[in-house]
Amino acid sequence: MHRLRTTVVRLRPITAPQTAKSQSQARLAAVGGALRTFQPMRSYTASVSAEPFLNGTSSNYVEEMYYAWLENPRSVHKSWDIFFRNANAGAPPGAAYQSPPPLAGAALGLANAQAMVGVQPNVEKLVEDHLAVQSLVRAYQVRGHHIAKLDPLDISVVDFDEAPVMVGLKKVEFYGLDESDLDKVFRLPTTTFIGGSESTLPLREIIQRLEMAYCQSIGVEFMFINDLEQCQWIRQKFERPGIMQFTLEEKRTLLARMVRSTRFEEFLQRKWSSEKRFGLEGCESLIPALKTIIDKSSMNGVESIIMGMPHRGRLNVLANVIRKELDQIFCQFDSKLEAADEGSGDVKYHLGMWHRRINRVTDRNITLSLMANPSHLEAVDPVVQGKTKAEQFYCGDTEGNRVMSILLHGDAAFAGQGVVYETFHLSDLPSYTTHGTIHVVVNNQIGFTTDPRVARSSSYPTDVAKVVNAPIFHVNADDPEAVMYVCNVAAEWRATFHKDVVVDLVCYRRNGHNEMDEPMFTQPLMYKQIKKQKGVLQKYAEKLIAEGAVTRQEYEEEIAKYDKICEEAHARSKDEKILHIKHWLDSPWPGFFNMDGQPKSMTSPSTGLTEEELGHIGHIASSVPVEDFTIHGGLSRILKGRAAMVGQRVCDWALGEYMAFGSLLKEGTHIRLSGQDVERGTFSHRHHVLHDQNVDKRICIPMNHIAPNQAPYTVCNSSLSEYGVLGFELGFAMASPNALVLWEAQFGDFHNTAQCIIDQFICPGQAKWVRQNGIVLLLPHGMEGMGPEHSSARPERFLQMCNEDPDAYPKFSAEEFAVRQLYDCNWIIVNCSTPANYFHVLRRQILQPFRKPLIVFTPKSLLRHPDAKSSFDDMLPGTHFQRLIPDSGPVCEKPDGVKRIVFCTGKVYYELTRERKNRGMDNTVAIARIEQLSPFPFDQVKVETDRYPNADLVWCQEEHKNQGYYDYVKPRLRTTVDRTRPVWYAGRGPAAAPATGNKAAHLVELQRFLDTAFNLDAFTGQS
Repeated sequence: MHRLRTTVVRLRPITAPQTAKSQSQARLAAVGGALRTFQPMRSYTASVSAEPFLNGTSSNYVEEMYYAWLENPRSVHKSWDIFFRNANAGAPPGAAYQSPPPLAGAALGLANAQAMVGVQPNVEKLVEDHLAVQSLVRAYQVRGHHIAKLDPLDISVVDFDEAPVMVGLKKVEFYGLDESDLDKVFRLPTTTFIGGSESTLPLREIIQRLEMAYCQSIGVEFMFINDLEQCQWIRQKFERPGIMQFTLEEKRTLLARMVRSTRFEEFLQRKWSSEKRFGLEGCESLIPALKTIIDKSSMNGVESIIMGMPHRGRLNVLANVIRKELDQIFCQFDSKLEAADEGSGDVKYHLGMWHRRINRVTDRNITLSLMANPSHLEAVDPVVQGKTKAEQFYCGDTEGNRVMSILLHGDAAFAGQGVVYETFHLSDLPSYTTHGTIHVVVNNQIGFTTDPRVARSSSYPTDVAKVVNAPIFHVNADDPEAVMYVCNVAAEWRATFHKDVVVDLVCYRRNGHNEMDEPMFTQPLMYKQIKKQKGVLQKYAEKLIAEGAVTRQEYEEEIAKYDKICEEAHARSKDEKILHIKHWLDSPWPGFFNMDGQPKSMTSPSTGLTEEELGHIGHIASSVPVEDFTIHGGLSRILKGRAAMVGQRVCDWALGEYMAFGSLLKEGTHIRLSGQDVERGTFSHRHHVLHDQNVDKRICIPMNHIAPNQAPYTVCNSSLSEYGVLGFELGFAMASPNALVLWEAQFGDFHNTAQCIIDQFICPGQAKWVRQNGIVLLLPHGMEGMGPEHSSARPERFLQMCNEDPDAYPKFSAEEFAVRQLYDCNWIIVNCSTPANYFHVLRRQILQPFRKPLIVFTPKSLLRHPDAKSSFDDMLPGTHFQRLIPDSGPVCEKPDGVKRIVFCTGKVYYELTRERKNRGMDNTVAIARIEQLSPFPFDQVKVETDRYPNADLVWCQEEHKNQGYYDYVKPRLRTTVDRTRPVWYAGRGPAAAPATGNKAAHLVELQRFLDTAFNLDAFTGQS
């Protein structure tokens, strides 16, 4: 046996009676369920060379025995009693053993102990054998899953680097034991529960019980967890003898669920054999697995479960777990079905569902929500977590006892997609935790056509979960009872520890990637085995019939009963002529819309505030509302500056945002602002969280001190993740329309690592799934000589995805033009140039009668620009967001004399006005700011172009010509003027990178396009 050659503990001579009397400061130590009232004493004197059996591992064992002996000498074997008495008398541990002496010789001195060394048995062997057993138990706990019977196909695609597993009856020699020890009785260590009520067992029985616990249909990975209580809890769940027992009723229920799961897929295959449906064949036990988790969680008090899953088995989950009406599912296969709702809709295996029903096992109400998702595997993970967090927040569930999430994964995606890792790392963060998620991996042991051996570097697809100490329960999906047991344990784990847990359903895929695919091209041997494989329902039914739990007639009646249900639903589905996507809505907002799902009004009220409200919020923004709170000196200057602005009735960007947030909170709207460094703000302008300079972790959030009955304000620095965090915030915004949820990128271009969430959820979400969402993206943007990576938020990408027709002038009445445009668009894109307009657009986001995503290109240098301030007059009652800000200068006096009107957006306006003033062209060049780019303000742009009939039209931007807004704005400007005037371009030329990294080059480019913008002859002769 390998030994750690280190200095070890030498037991200090002390007798048990002395210990009991002289201990003045008792220490309580729980060992094996009993309380100890002694202080262990150590003396580091004996070396390993002197006492070879006292190595780094055995010393712990000897100490345990010694403490037990000190408490009660009769609690240990007589040999140990003599050993400790002699050791306390001064004998070296290796020479302290003797045959049990008469009572009169219980306290032998050192000389007597040494004299008896020659006749003692080998105590070193006794200790080493016990330690060997302890090592053997640990080997099963750590590596038993390596040899568990997990693969239904028995082809074992898991690669353990050919490391031998030293367990089993024939491997005991590795631990210094031999076959003659198999019938020897050993005391069990406290780190195992295989003994049940017994504390000693023969070695043969120990091994057999460990084999039953760790090497059958369940493989448990948990020994990496660094919490003893959690490890002991798991050991109890899997090691106690006879723990996996099921009642007759439980077995019959499990069989009925297997029947529904299996026959549903078989029914679809019979009726629509040539349709893609991504069936569950090969993992039919997923349905009873999910239902078991839901039953157990409902029993533990959970009232709402939010689920996310990929396409495989989705229809089966909708039918048999969520309980979507079967006729609504079957009619999706009808190619003649017409779509009733506006938008594109989506394929049937991407749709979601929300349903509230009675759980039949617990007789309690449960709400189940399966989130709609795209084909992008795992993208829905953070969205589910965000929605779960929101529901917990709104119902005051601070520990996750009432709302929880279940995430389903495929094996290849779970290992391959980085968003899985990002989502795991949100699991224990204060503002993101959902207090434990149950992850169920449908482990087909293949990814489309790719073998695991080339799809991942880890042994299991689930190894990523170890980063958050989540236990992993691998289970053979062809053993439904093992699956049911593991799912019960997973649900109990989540209810007990409120941490993530993974159930790895090791199964197979009976068909190809879809029903039309031929898997034999790439996995011939696997699919030869699959063709021979008996279905799990058939195997389990035969097992129960053999046990006498059910009769064959009862089994066949159960099948006939469900087949009849399917046939009747199929007949009803033929009556459906129109497809309503809204029947598949996963996040309804009760009371927000009319009964038919339309807005209750089509008017947007004024977003202004009274002078009194502005002053009150301004005062909160410039003060510390907590006593004895020491803030940083630099922050004191910032707050004084804010107070001065409030006194002058003006606000900068940060104060304008404060006014919007504070007023909405006062009106009862919850606000959540999330992202990297948002509490202070990347550019040190926001400071929504104040830190006491003298007390660690003491903070103050003034925004939560606006009014007594205000809504709470959540502002939270996120992990350094965009994909995961933006998905999370999108899910949070999905739960309720009555919250302003904002995600801010550290710099605008960082949103591209979250492009999947933007492209698949935010942009087309309403069109695909009839699901509105009011999330706000704050993307810092502007060319300021900071290099290619910190300049552009890529507005061209967002504008390209707008659903507006650039060649058609909208036909709306003047009164409803703006609001109808907003209602019809897929998202709103703005680039505000004033704090007041930013204030209004944030308030409009909540006050308008529907919800649309809002993309805001926010400034950087304008945060402190002396001209980028707004008067309170622009924020009073009756004021609104200005989609276009016209030129209000001298050009208004003689519009006929204006030679050029320059349209622009954002920061470049201030550079244009400065240049115009320097050139003395205030009377000849008008500058109009388009603040809302999408939907495009055709009506207001037309007013401006009509006002200056003799002016040529120029679009000016600081971005490169192939980027920015030009390609979006030009056709719309041309449509506005009915193509009677050309639209010229002033800006940087085309480029591959968003900006130069050279400051001098940046300034040269800036001056060049400003020269073009104000050179009235720049476009002469061009057509």
